[in-house]
Amino acid sequence: MTFIHDQFEEFVHSGASRLPLPGSGSTWQRFTGLAELAARDLSLGRLCEGHADAVAILTEADMKPIDGASYGVWASRSAHARTYAERVEGGWRVSGTKEFCSGSNVVQRALVAALSTQGYLLFDLDVQEHVATVLPNSWPSVGMAASASETVEFAGAVISDECVVGATDFYLERPGFWFGAAGVAACWFGGAVGLVNDLVQWLTLEPSEHVLVDLGACVSALETMRRALQSTARAIDEDPLDQDDQARFHALVTRQIVHDAARRVLEMIASAGGARPLCHDGDQSRRAADLFAYLSQHHGRADAAELGRSLLGARSWS
Repeated sequence: MTFIHDQFEEFVHSGASRLPLPGSGSTWQRFTGLAELAARDLSLGRLCEGHADAVAILTEADMKPIDGASYGVWASRSAHARTYAERVEGGWRVSGTKEFCSGSNVVQRALVAALSTQGYLLFDLDVQEHVATVLPNSWPSVGMAASASETVEFAGAVISDECVVGATDFYLERPGFWFGAAGVAACWFGGAVGLVNDLVQWLTLEPSEHVLVDLGACVSALETMRRALQSTARAIDEDPLDQDDQARFHALVTRQIVHDAARRVLEMIASAGGARPLCHDGDQSRRAADLFAYLSQHHGRADAAELGRSLLGARSWS
């Protein structure tokens, strides 16, 4: 994990500045950069995607990240863990707990979504100052273990109004929310690329016809993911303010395509390589567990149902 965290710090201090913002005209370059990081290691890709997303969110709110600080975005909502923001003298106080706080043991700052009487607010918080406890054993998962996505409990000093990011419900209502959702799919794609590339190193130069069929299915799945992400990147750059109100649709379609194709890759690499790579190669075993865990973030059936409703409302597909 130290190696992953060292690479993350290197990204924060040198690589992040080379990653274009979504809607800048170079969104495909952003997606390929995230995918390359995830192909090296999915936990690394997750941490870097979180930092890059935080920078994009702050930029969208006309704010700047703290110079040199590493960031995460902690915005999950759950009935099991709730985070609250209370208006107090001098600013705000954040309390409660939040799950899936990736980089809980490495990021210096986090954009934290909390429920207030006004709605959801987003805060730029110093982790050391405002995280009271990282709940022990709250991330026992083998998959994405190095992302350290623990559950944390908040407390600490009053938060000034200058640390509120955007207006009420800004996090969910801005166009960039869906641009970021597509960026996560770029990480899923990168994870699948890493699996396939690792598998190829295990195969003989003359594999059986059955193995070639499985590899062909992997090639088709990877190309399907790549083209979907390219199309979405182009759509983001053509409408960076989402004036056509299509960002949500593009993100949902892309995530569904990439999710399903990546699951297909998981199936095919097991079929093509058999047990040996997954059982004798620690890196490949970890890649498979990481990708399976990361893909479970997708609300597949709910999102697919929303796409179905959109088709039913239109009465035809075009």
